[in-house]
Amino acid sequence: MANQSTVTEFLLMGFSDDCDMQILYFVMFLVIYVLALTGNFLLVVAVILNHHLHAPMYFFLANLSFSDVCFLSTLIPKAMAISLTNNRLISYAGCAAQVFSVFTFGGSELALLTIMAYDRYVAICHPLQYRLILNWDACMQIAAASWLTSMIHALLQTVIVFQWKFCRSYRIEQFFCDIPQLQKISCSDTRISQILILVVGIFIDSFCCGFIFASYGYIFSAVLKVPSVQGRYRAFSTCTPHLMVFSLFLSSAVFAYVRPQSLSSHTLDLLSAVLYTVLPPLLNPFIYSFRSKDVQKGVRGMLKK
Repeated sequence: MANQSTVTEFLLMGFSDDCDMQILYFVMFLVIYVLALTGNFLLVVAVILNHHLHAPMYFFLANLSFSDVCFLSTLIPKAMAISLTNNRLISYAGCAAQVFSVFTFGGSELALLTIMAYDRYVAICHPLQYRLILNWDACMQIAAASWLTSMIHALLQTVIVFQWKFCRSYRIEQFFCDIPQLQKISCSDTRISQILILVVGIFIDSFCCGFIFASYGYIFSAVLKVPSVQGRYRAFSTCTPHLMVFSLFLSSAVFAYVRPQSLSSHTLDLLSAVLYTVLPPLLNPFIYSFRSKDVQKGVRGMLKK
C-alpha cells in the first residue's frame, strides 16, 4: 500500500483475530445494543404517550435518547458484522460517514446536556417564568439549533480530516473510524488540521462545560436558600440524573482525547473508545429511569397498557 497514491478502503482491526473471541464480542455488542435500544425506545415512547411528561425537560430528554440510539447505530452494527463475518473492510465513503455521524451525535449529546442544564436553571431559579421562557416554540428552536450546530461542526471536522492523504497504511486500529487513528496512517502534514480541530473542539467544549458549571452554580446557590430540607431534596433530586449523565459523558470523553500520549496503547485506545461511544448511550436511559419517579410512572403505565 505504501507505493499507492491513495487508500480507497480501510481495515477496521477491532478487538481480536481469534474466532472464539470474535463470537464473544459479537454477543457482548448484541446485548449492549438491544439493552440500549430498549431503554432509549421506552423512554422516548413514554415521553410521547404520557401527558404528564409533556414538559421541556422530558422533551430534551427524548431528543437525548434519540441521539443516543443514532450514535450507537452508526458504530455497533458494523462492529457486530465484523465480529460475525470477519470482513473488516469499510469503504472510504463509509469511513467518512462514520466520522461525520460520531461528531454529529456526540456533539448533539453535549449540546442537549447543556440545554438541559439551562432548563434546570430556569425551573429552579425562575420557576414562575419557566413556562414563559421555555415555551414550546422556544424548545423547538433550541433543539433545532443544537442539531444544526452539531451537524455543521461535524461537517467541518469531516472535511478537514478527509483532505488528508492516506498512503502509509489502510489498517485502523479501532472498531470504527476514529480521527486519532486516521491521523496515524495519514501521509499528509496534519499539524495545521490538528490545530484547527483542537481549537474548534476546545472552544465548543469549553463553552458547553462553562455554561453547565455556571448554571449549576446558580442552581446550588438558589437551592441552599430554600428553608425546608424536603424542598432542597426535591430540587437536588431533579438535577441528580442530569449531573450523573453529564459527568459520565465528560469523564469518558476526556479520558479518550485528553490523556497523555504516554498512556496510549492499543488496549487503552479501545477501552477509551468504548467508554465514550457505548457506555453513555447505554446507561443514560437507565439513570433517568432510576432517578426520576415521573419517568418510572410513565414507563410502568405504558407497559401496563
